[in-house]
Amino acid sequence: MKLPRSLRWRIQLWYGVLLGLLLAGFGVTAYQLERGRVLQRIDETLQQRVPLLVESQHPAPGPDRQLREFTLSAVNAGQFDRAGSESFYYVVWLRHGVVPRITSRTAPAGVPMPAPGAPTTRQRGEYRETFLFPGPGDCVLVGRSVSRDFDALQHLRWMLTGTGLLILMLGIAVGAWMTARALKPIQAISEAADSIAAGDLTRRIPSDETQSELGQLSAVLNSTFSRLEDAFAQQARFTADAAHELRTPVSVLLTHSENGLAGECTNPEHREAFEAIRRSAQRMRRLVASLLELARLDAGQERLERHPVDLAVLAQETLHALKPLADTRGIVLESKLAPAPCSADAERLFQVISNLITNAIVHNRTGGSVRVETRGDSGAGVLVVSDDGPGIAEKDLPRVFERFFRGDVSRSGKTGGTGLGLAISKAIVEAHGGTISIASEPGICTALTLRIPER
Repeated sequence: MKLPRSLRWRIQLWYGVLLGLLLAGFGVTAYQLERGRVLQRIDETLQQRVPLLVESQHPAPGPDRQLREFTLSAVNAGQFDRAGSESFYYVVWLRHGVVPRITSRTAPAGVPMPAPGAPTTRQRGEYRETFLFPGPGDCVLVGRSVSRDFDALQHLRWMLTGTGLLILMLGIAVGAWMTARALKPIQAISEAADSIAAGDLTRRIPSDETQSELGQLSAVLNSTFSRLEDAFAQQARFTADAAHELRTPVSVLLTHSENGLAGECTNPEHREAFEAIRRSAQRMRRLVASLLELARLDAGQERLERHPVDLAVLAQETLHALKPLADTRGIVLESKLAPAPCSADAERLFQVISNLITNAIVHNRTGGSVRVETRGDSGAGVLVVSDDGPGIAEKDLPRVFERFFRGDVSRSGKTGGTGLGLAISKAIVEAHGGTISIASEPGICTALTLRIPER
């Protein structure tokens, strides 16, 4: 049996088990003590009547002096044969008696004679009996029914059980409240950490207590979160500043290279140099634009104009726009577009879909195919882009959405990409409250799945 993984439920479980064991131990002890007290009281009353029976034995008249008889006086007889719960009975066995076996009116039938050497008190069904051997072969026995006493003990047992269960439920309820109160700061810490992991770096842990261990932990974590927010802010500012500073020299390089190519340059080596400079400048311009876009997304400066959008319509437009690129690479575009309504910024979502399909085309094998599928699913629009290219190694899958990451096969620098396309796509999707995931089988296929909520 596995214990619950929740710390709260583990504490509550052990607390309930411990309280249950304590209550059970107390109940059993109280019951046994009361049972012992009741039986002791009954045994004392039985033992008080045994001497009366011994005194009532005397020699019988006549020449045989061993012959004895039993005569109970009226005073002593009043101790027996009384009606009610305190009704005592007796049985007398006389070895040399006028009557060998003598019983009272209320004695049950078939009372067996005790064996010599047996304990002087015995429990026989609902009867409690005490006996004595006053002489060889002689025995006197006093007993009474204890059914009502045992009924009272049974009532006590049920009362202890009911009271114990009531106390246990009350204790568990109070313990649950105290446990929830004690662990509330941990829940606040967990919620704050989840929010920060989701990108809300301004979230802090509310804590009114500063002296307790959890209060001190909350203060340390809040300080750590503040430094983390400052570090991310500095990184975003550095990225934005660097991108802004690079825009001008890149534009200058691109302008001079285009002017050089537009002029009367007859030297093939010079013309090839200008072409190389222009290609590098264009790549750098795309990189700077991507960096600026990521910086704005990180800072939350990208305002999304969200409206009802159908992913099927956007996917159809994207496929039409990218068909020439697919044709030049010998890639077949396939589609299965069912209505997939969602709420999104159509322009930004078109950018994401275009990026996903472009990657599927560029990183595919010659003569391969790209399949695009859309559908509605549980209040969200879903788009799946898959290809039958070389795939991505399993060790690289967790990193494909990292900035500047390039896998060994599918994300080679030969394609001319910046390594930021999927990172930008992921940031845009998450800004819509959606998710993007990837699955791949090396040498078989790669599939990216996009989910955007309807609201």
